Amino acid sequence: MLPPCCDEPAPGVPRPVHDVPVVTQYASPELVFAIAYEGHDPGADPGWAVSGAASQEEYRTWSRHLCGMACLRMALLHRDGHAPTLFDLLAGARQYGGYIVEEDRTIKGLIYGPFAHYAQGVHGLAATVRPQLTMDELTGLLDGGRLVMASVAKGIRVPHEDPPRRGGHLVLVRGRTPEGNLVFNNPSGHTQVAREATLSADRFADFFAGRGIALDLRPRTPSSAADRTAPASR
Repeated sequence: MLPPCCDEPAPGVPRPVHDVPVVTQYASPELVFAIAYEGHDPGADPGWAVSGAASQEEYRTWSRHLCGMACLRMALLHRDGHAPTLFDLLAGARQYGGYIVEEDRTIKGLIYGPFAHYAQGVHGLAATVRPQLTMDELTGLLDGGRLVMASVAKGIRVPHEDPPRRGGHLVLVRGRTPEGNLVFNNPSGHTQVAREATLSADRFADFFAGRGIALDLRPRTPSSAADRTAPASR
């Protein structure tokens, strides 16, 4: 059974913000500041095994690339009350081509199209790739009850600072306040306020790359189509 916030509101009643638990891409949220700003080695995280990684080295290699898997895990926890570990999700996404490891060991991804196939095919989560997504379209998706994995600048964790570029990181936008502010969970938030954030639509737009993935929590059959055309990445 879906949580009550997923129910259609009565006519004239604002849609509630999805009550989504926070998942960080790093095993220990209290280390995010040190990793992001002080050069702390993510592989030295004492909680690395909780992520499902097979080794510290695997965790060190992949933890900086897990914002999309953290968003997926949040959505599944919200819908089902349970979810695979980050590295179990990563393994599934890689099987579908959601990440590519180049010959020089550079990691490319999250790649949206294959990820959408994975989310639908394995988890029954309808995922629609939006390689071009305006702010009006984003808010329309939220008002329609969708969760949106939105591509933003990683600096959105400190929104008073202007970003040098847009995109490169994924956050899970989970609704709007009555005033129209966007509410989102940030997998690399360095404080509790940054992890469960609220930002005006205008300021969010300064970080937003105009692309993302809309997630529909309503039950779907395996034959429901995920977007098969757009290879956009974060």
